[in-house]
Order: sequence, then structure tokens, then C-alpha cells
Amino acid sequence: MAKLQKENLILREKIAQKDSYVQILEERLRLMLVKTFAPSSEKVSPDQRGLFNEAEDEVAQCLETEDTETTVVASHQRSKKPRVSIPDELTREDIIHDIPEADKVCPHDGHALEMIGSDDHEQLDIIPAQINVLRHRRFKYDCPYCDQHIVTASKPNQAIEKSIANAGLLAFVATQKYCDALPLYRQTDMFKRISIELNRTNLANWMIKVGKLVEPLLEYYIAHLQQQHVLHMDDLGTPLRGRPHCKCWTSPESRRKVKVICG
Repeated sequence: MAKLQKENLILREKIAQKDSYVQILEERLRLMLVKTFAPSSEKVSPDQRGLFNEAEDEVAQCLETEDTETTVVASHQRSKKPRVSIPDELTREDIIHDIPEADKVCPHDGHALEMIGSDDHEQLDIIPAQINVLRHRRFKYDCPYCDQHIVTASKPNQAIEKSIANAGLLAFVATQKYCDALPLYRQTDMFKRISIELNRTNLANWMIKVGKLVEPLLEYYIAHLQQQHVLHMDDLGTPLRGRPHCKCWTSPESRRKVKVICG
């Protein structure tokens, strides 16, 4: 009897493995048929209609999976959702809500009430982008007696000389463009909403000059990468013979080949 049960278990495992392999083959066959016979026009697939429902899907998933804290009450159990924690290092601004002076007297004996505490409720607030004007004032001095000696205070080197853009503004535009994938023409619309007219061409010229400013950093970064034996990246290159998952990238400066594993 035990032998038959063991054989039955082995047969079940083999059947499960074959079923899994059949599913993989069916999926490969379906993809091959789609690539071969599917229309080339860019029609919206039913599977792609929910790509922009990120907010709805996130809320639905949180409602399904979030842990709830149970508070025991005398008659029943009440479930309380966990609150979003606010970091302690953020600046707090107190908004005082006080009762009128007429209500600060006890209605029973007429004595003045004493404050014993407060019920606090914290909310997250955000201050929209604010632009300040930095006015560089270089004081000038001359000799009041001979009028032949004039001295003007020097000014530190700027990121872009004779430009209205400060280093902070340049960093903001670059971060928006290269980190947040926000094009320059959309940034011009953002600045217009706060009454700042910045030409898209000017923003592009600023980014070109910023690129030249960070060239030493990029050169150091590339030199550090060229010292590595293996790089994990997503890039095009020359496939290696016999290794379809590896590609070769050659540095024009050092003529050194680096094996790249594309993920």
C-alpha cells in the first residue's frame, strides 16, 4: 500500500511538471503567432488600458493588503487603519484654535478656566515653488581727495557669467529634466504659472552650459567605470560569439574591452 502511494505521488509530480511545461510552450506559441500574424498598426490592447490606472490600482491594493490595528471595545471590536507617519525632522507651524474669552469662565461657579492641554492634529502642507531675486551689489570705493583710486569689490565666479540663472535655478531645471523626465517646454509653462517668463531656448542653452560644467565629474565617473571588469547596464553593444546574453563595449580612449551583462 505504501509503495502504491509513493508511486502515485511521483506520478502526480511528473504530471504537474508536464502541465507547467505545456503552459510555457503554449505561451511561446501565442507570442510567435502574435508577432507573425498580428496587425502592424498601433492599436490599443485590452491589456494596456489599465496602464494609467496607477492611482486606482494602488488604492485598491492597499485596501486589500493593508494591516489593520484592532481596538477592543466593550461591546465589539473596532478596526482602525494605520495612519501615515509624518517625519519628526519636518518643521512644525502651530495654528492655534482657542475658545472665546467669554467661554473661559466656568458656568457652575464662575471661576476662570485653566488650560490643561490641547488636542493636536498634524497635516502635511507643501509650499509651491518660490523664486527669489539675488541682487549682487559690489560696493565701490574711491579716494575723496585725489579721485584717482577706485576699488570695486570682487564677486565669486558664477555658474554662467552674466546670466540671470543662479546655480540653484540651474540645478532645479536640470533635475526636473533629467531626473523627473519633464521636458523644457513644460517647465516654461510651470514658470508662467508663477509669472516668470523663461524662453525654452534659454533653458536649452543653460542645460548645454551645465553639461560642460559637469564634464570633469563625468570624466571621473567614466574613468571609474572603465576600471571595472563587469558592468551591469541596459545598453546596445556588440554581441559576443557563443554568449547571447553578453555584449562587448569598447572605450575609444583606452581601447579596453569591458564585458557587459545586459539586464
